[in-house]
Amino acid sequence: MAAVVGHEDTRTRLLATALRLFTTHGVEGTSLQMIADELGVTKAAVYYHFKTKDEITEAVVEPGLRELEATVEEATRERRPGARIDHLLTGFVDVVVRHRALVALFSSDPGVARALEKHFFHKESAMAGMITILAGPDPDPARLVAAHAALAGIALAGGAPDLAHLDDPTLRDALLDVGRKLLGRPRPRAPRAPAHVR
Repeated sequence: MAAVVGHEDTRTRLLATALRLFTTHGVEGTSLQMIADELGVTKAAVYYHFKTKDEITEAVVEPGLRELEATVEEATRERRPGARIDHLLTGFVDVVVRHRALVALFSSDPGVARALEKHFFHKESAMAGMITILAGPDPDPARLVAAHAALAGIALAGGAPDLAHLDDPTLRDALLDVGRKLLGRPRPRAPRAPAHVR
């Protein structure tokens, strides 16, 4: 059991180190040797977990993709279309905020974009599911454009370097607000205060 825990811990540290180096040097500018040096292990130890840098890149993006897939699945279980849209929008914003460094890389680094595209932009992908939920099953061009604009805008703004100073709650609220506006969704009403409080 201890060996498995140690193996997972090394893999987790390796992926966190790779993401940090990708953020600084880009995927192309980061070598397996650089990852090994930063981790304080041999290159052979990196090879034990991953055979190529592409495998590392795909493993770096995998947690965010799994979260998106889970969000889409949860949203599809909502009974009302409006509830599906709200659940998806909130979940998507949460994933973007939680994975800000990765989202920033997606819009600027071809290596990360390639890893995402391999799993994300095909007919049965999470992206296709998100568009269907946001635009509806038979959307007109305006709804389709609004759905794409909302997702792309949230992702680009969430990873924008000049917004890196914003704390997570501030960024989350702003992204949700913009997403709702782009999709023509009303803001959720604040719960009314009990009569004795007014």
